[in-house]
Amino acid sequence: MTQIQELVLKIHSRCNIACDHCYMYELADQSWKSRPTVISEDTVTHVAQRLSSYAETHRLDCVSVILHGGEPLLVGPGRLRHICAELTRILSPVTTVDLRMHTNGMLLHGPQLEVLREFDVKVGISLDGDRAANDRHRLDRRGRSSYDKVLAGIERLCAPEYRHLYTGLLCTVDIKNDPVAVHDALTALAPPRIDYLLPHSTWDSPPPPGITDSPTPYAEWLLRIFDRWEEQGRPMKVRTFDSVLSTLRGGPSLTEAMGLAPSDLAVVETDGTIEQADSLKAAYDGAPATGYDVFRHGFEEYARHPGVQARQSGIEGVSETCRRCPVVESCGGGLYAHRYSTERGFGNPSVFCADLRAFVEGVAERITERALAPALHDGDELAFAQIKLTRDLLMLMNDRAAGDPGSALDPDWAGAWQALLRLDADDSTAPELDAVLSHPYTRTAVRHAWDGPPQPALLATLVVAMAARAQAGAALTWEHPAAWLHLPTLGTLELPGPGRVEVTTDADGILVRHTGGEGWERVLFDAEADSSTGNSRWRPVQLLSLSGHGPLIDDAHPFRDCFPFPAAEPLDLGERDGFRGLLERCYALLDERLPGWRGDPRVLVATTVTPLSKGAGVQLGRHAPGALGVAVDAEPEDFVRQVPRLGRRARLAALRDTTELAVPGSRAGRLLDEASEALASVSGESTSRNPDTDGRAVTLKEAHRALTELAALPERQLTGTGAALAVRLWDEWRERTGRRD
Repeated sequence: MTQIQELVLKIHSRCNIACDHCYMYELADQSWKSRPTVISEDTVTHVAQRLSSYAETHRLDCVSVILHGGEPLLVGPGRLRHICAELTRILSPVTTVDLRMHTNGMLLHGPQLEVLREFDVKVGISLDGDRAANDRHRLDRRGRSSYDKVLAGIERLCAPEYRHLYTGLLCTVDIKNDPVAVHDALTALAPPRIDYLLPHSTWDSPPPPGITDSPTPYAEWLLRIFDRWEEQGRPMKVRTFDSVLSTLRGGPSLTEAMGLAPSDLAVVETDGTIEQADSLKAAYDGAPATGYDVFRHGFEEYARHPGVQARQSGIEGVSETCRRCPVVESCGGGLYAHRYSTERGFGNPSVFCADLRAFVEGVAERITERALAPALHDGDELAFAQIKLTRDLLMLMNDRAAGDPGSALDPDWAGAWQALLRLDADDSTAPELDAVLSHPYTRTAVRHAWDGPPQPALLATLVVAMAARAQAGAALTWEHPAAWLHLPTLGTLELPGPGRVEVTTDADGILVRHTGGEGWERVLFDAEADSSTGNSRWRPVQLLSLSGHGPLIDDAHPFRDCFPFPAAEPLDLGERDGFRGLLERCYALLDERLPGWRGDPRVLVATTVTPLSKGAGVQLGRHAPGALGVAVDAEPEDFVRQVPRLGRRARLAALRDTTELAVPGSRAGRLLDEASEALASVSGESTSRNPDTDGRAVTLKEAHRALTELAALPERQLTGTGAALAVRLWDEWRERTGRRD
C-alpha cells in the first residue's frame, strides 16, 4: 500500500473568478454548496494532528500540504498566517513540512506574500496563456478579464525577495487557442515549471471537439508546444512532457494524469471531510466522497478506501484495452476521472485515449536518434560515449549550481570546477579525468546528487583523484560531509570526522589537512598498484592482476551499494586477501572454460568488482557500465555461468544509455532484450539430442520467437543501430542452431 504523502487542504471554498471549465463549481459534483466558506481553526488543528500521527507511524521524511480552494488567498493574510503556523507547529516535530499553495494569483499582495515568505510556502498559479486564451474561460464574476490582475500578482511574486516561492504555472488546454502563442506567453513569465492539463471530461461528457477533422486534436496541440519547447532548448520543466520522456526511458511517471505510478494524494475539504482527488468531481455527484472526516477518522483508514486502492494498483487497475496498448507505461490509462462512464464506471480507457497514444508516440518519434551508432561494433566508441554521458551530466550539474544569472555560486564548487577545467584542457592530464569518470560509481554519485543543492565534496574528490593520478599540481578546499575521503579508482583516507578539508596534489602524492586533525597528512601511492606508504589510514583499492587483465576491487566507495543485494562492509586485511583469492580462482576457471571470452564484442568486461553480502551470488546493479557485484562466498561455477551472460546484458545496457535501439516505449525494444537475453543464457552450453527437454534448445526457441515477432513489426520501430543489432542476433542464432531460416 502506497503511503499518503500529499494533502490538498481546502481553506476557502469560494472563488473570486468564475472559470467556466472549473471542476469544482461547473461540473457534476456540487458538494461545495453545502460546505463552510472558510475552514475553521479547529478543523485545521484536527487535520494537522491526523497527518502528524500518520507521518509518525510511517516515518515519513516529508509531507506536502497544498493550500487550495476555491481561491485560498480569500482567507486573508491573518487567517492564512494562523493556518500555516498551526500546520508547522504540529507537523514539524515529526516530519519536514512542505507547504504549497495553488492560486489564481490575483490577491498576491504584500501582506499575503510576507506570510508566504515567512513559512516558505511555494506558489503555483493558474493561467491559460496569453490574454485571448486566458479570457476565453477565466473571467471574473462580472464577466471582466482577470488577465492583468493575474500578471500583476505574478510580477509581485517575482520580486527578488519572493522569487524563490514561485514554482510555476498551470494551464488548462483549449484547442481553440493557438498553442505556440499560449506557450510563448507562459514562457515569457519565466516559470520554473509549466503544467498543461487536459480539460476535465468523461465518456458521458466528452471533451470539446477540435476545430479540424483530426481524430487527435489534443495530441496535435500538445505536440506543437513540445516542438516549440524543444526549439527553445527546454528552458523550464513541463511536467507532462517530462513525465512522458521519463517513462519512455523506463523511468517513473511524474504526474497523476499519466503513467502507472500509484496515487499518494488525499483531499480535506473546509468542513474536514476527507475525499479523493478533486478531479473526480468531473465524473458524478459524490464521486470523490469516502465517508471519512478528520474528526472521526485518520489517514490510515483513508488509505485503505477501495477508491484509493483502485488508484494504486498499477497495470492491474487499468482496462483490458489499456493493458494491451504499447504506450500504457507512459499513458497509464490517463487521469482516473477521465475514464468514467455511467455504463462501466472507471473500467474504460481515457476519453482522451486516441490523443494520449498519439501524443506519446509523437514524442517517442521526435526523440529517437535513427542513425547507426559506431558503438554497436566498436568497444572504444562505446567507452567514449559512456564517458561523454558522464561529462555531460557534470556540465549540467554545474549549470544548475550556477543558478540564475547574478546569483552567487558556491565558492568551493567554483574552485573545484575551475581546477577541473584547467586539468581537462591539458593533454597530459585529461586522460586521467576520463579514467575517473569511467569508474562505474562516479555516475551513480552524480545522479544521486542530481536533485539536491551543489555538493562541492563530490566534484572535489573527482578532481583530486584526477590530479593525483596525473601527478599534477592542484589545491582545493571544501566542507567534507563524512569521516572518510574516498578518491575514485584510488582509495579511501580516514579523517578525524566531517569538517573542512584542504587537499593539495603533486608528483609525490596527496597532502590532506582537516580542521579536526593535526597538520598535514601525506598519502604516497602508485596509481597502477594496490599498495601505498606513508599513512596507515590510507586504504587503497586493490588491482586484480590475472592474464594481463585486472578489475579494481572496490569495497569502500560510498555509492557502491547499488546492487539487488547489500554490499559487504569494507573488508579487513585478511578478508580482502581472501576475496582476492576467490576472484583469482573464479577468473582462472572462466578463462579455462571460455578462452578468449574477454574478446567477445558482445560482452562488456567488468572494470570494478564490489564484494556483496553472503548468498548474493553474482549481480549487476544500478550503476554505469563496468561494475560487477560478487558475493564474498560466491561459487566459481556460478561465476563462470553468470559473468558472460551479465557481460552481454551490461553491454546492451551501455548501448541503450548512449544510443537508441528502438522507438522509446515500442515493443521492438522489449523484443530485442528478450532475444539478446535468451542467446546470452545459452552461451557455452551444449545441446542434447531431445529438443523438447533440452534447456538450451528451448531457450533458442525463445530467441527465435522474439526475433520472428520483431521482424513482423513496422520497420520504423527500430533505429539503424537496433536493426543492425537484430541482424547480429539473427546471425548468432543461426550459428548456434546451424539453421538458415
